[in-house]
Amino acid sequence: MEENGLRFQVNLREGQKTGAFLDQKQNHLLLWEICSEKRVLDCFCYTGGWAIHAASFGAKSVLGVDISARAVGQASSHAKLNKVADRVRFEECDAFERLRSLQQEGQRFGVIVMDPPAFVKSRKNIAEATKGYLTVNRRALELLEPGGYLITCSCSYHMGREAFRDMLIQAARLAKREVRLVETCSQAADHPVLLSFPESEYLKCFVLQAV
Repeated sequence: MEENGLRFQVNLREGQKTGAFLDQKQNHLLLWEICSEKRVLDCFCYTGGWAIHAASFGAKSVLGVDISARAVGQASSHAKLNKVADRVRFEECDAFERLRSLQQEGQRFGVIVMDPPAFVKSRKNIAEATKGYLTVNRRALELLEPGGYLITCSCSYHMGREAFRDMLIQAARLAKREVRLVETCSQAADHPVLLSFPESEYLKCFVLQAV
């Protein structure tokens, strides 16, 4: 398939959901104005949608991490397919652990993308899921360069927009970073939100900048 002028191979039978997260196709364009000549980190990268967009938009280097060997392999193929393999590399690892080790290594990034799978499968798991979101976002904020950007997402309906924002406020406090809210987005227009069906509005995408 082609998305925003880039080419991706989609595994319809064995990929997650449809094999591609088309609800993020408009949000991928958020990288256009912020990642030029930046070091970019893409956590929970799956098959590299965010990472490949970042490289094609002029990122200096991109590191994508995901726990799935199959996803990382396909992401690497996408880098070659789009002729950005010289600027992108992918690692098969636990994103929680890799965030910690990057901090220990003293690494810093100009842009970090945090797009994990749904942590909240049901309302009873909200507390545990919030802890997970808080951990990865705090660590991401600690890794940001001054002036750097964090694009952070949640596709969990049970994690409401205000609850997600409150979690990010707490993450910034724990990371001891002052951040500004640049933009908030939702899913692409071809994933409609129906007023009579609140569960249809599930995707939250916040763009934050360290100041």
